[in-house]
Amino acid sequence: MEHLLATRSVSITELKRSPSAVLEQAGSEPVAVLNHNRPAAYLLSPEVYESMLERLNADLRAAIQEGIDSGPAIAAEDLFSELTARYEEPAIKAGDKRSS
Repeated sequence: MEHLLATRSVSITELKRSPSAVLEQAGSEPVAVLNHNRPAAYLLSPEVYESMLERLNADLRAAIQEGIDSGPAIAAEDLFSELTARYEEPAIKAGDKRSS
């Protein structure tokens, strides 16, 4: 069985049979919805979902700011030119013989 990321779980059949009861029992805890004993989805309360989105947005903003603070931007053309020059195959001079 795959690793569950919730302490509660419910089968899809149970969820179909009584969604209100599942939501009531879950409270603010996430619920793993299982299909053939494998996680098919996770059910979250609106508060938990909103909190997760706020945390992700904060982390994303922090990562963007870290990139901004790390120094001046490099133009993509300059970066690609530098990479091409660094990694391109050296040209074979007329008279040089290389074995294949």
